[in-house]
Amino acid sequence: MRDPIRAHPWARSLAAGRQGGPIWLFDLDNTLHNASNGIFQAIDQRMRVGVAQTLGVDMETADRLRIEYWQRYGATMIGLHRHHGADPAQFLRHAHDFDVPALLSAEKGLPAHVRRLPGYKLLLTNAPLDYARRVLKALNLLPVFDGIWAIEHMQLQGRYRPKPSRALMRQTLAVLQAQARDIILVEDTLRNLKSARQMGMRTIHIYNAGTPFSALHRGRDQYVDRRISRIAHLGKSHPVEHFPAR
Repeated sequence: MRDPIRAHPWARSLAAGRQGGPIWLFDLDNTLHNASNGIFQAIDQRMRVGVAQTLGVDMETADRLRIEYWQRYGATMIGLHRHHGADPAQFLRHAHDFDVPALLSAEKGLPAHVRRLPGYKLLLTNAPLDYARRVLKALNLLPVFDGIWAIEHMQLQGRYRPKPSRALMRQTLAVLQAQARDIILVEDTLRNLKSARQMGMRTIHIYNAGTPFSALHRGRDQYVDRRISRIAHLGKSHPVEHFPAR
């Protein structure tokens, strides 16, 4: 994996070196591992404390703002930065400062499942870079991925534009210098898949009962090409060649 892992530097060489294989964009939490098995609880709790300390409010107010900013901007940090002038890097460090390996839960053989996929594998996550690297390292996936596009890289015209921003998806296409039909987004969050599909990318929905919003998932939405429950199912019964062309 390239080091330092940045969005634009590796993407240009990636586009130049491609030989027709697809580009896989993987989400991180509740896609490559089960974040609902302890990770999200740890992040939420530390975010509550972080919001309360940053703004000098009680925990109930902090939790309300945490959820409100996440729903509105795709990340609590963006709301704190935009409305209260909070330091994004400091807040993210605090929110993700916990023992990642102790809380991780993932399917058996995950590195092999990802490695066997043809083409390039890139992480596209609204999480911070340091946390993403620690998760991939603990999952033995760090050598498998060709790069990481974390929230630090999701800035356009001085503002953070994380998933599901269509502006981010347009930037992804421009930076990768690839056709939308050559990109496959693997995600657990439907609104992120929808914006990718609107750009012409192919989409795979990772569905796991018990994860956030799973009760809202009924059938397969029109903007989802495939719906699976495990990474192991990628490339097996439905090879990438059988995906509908856009």
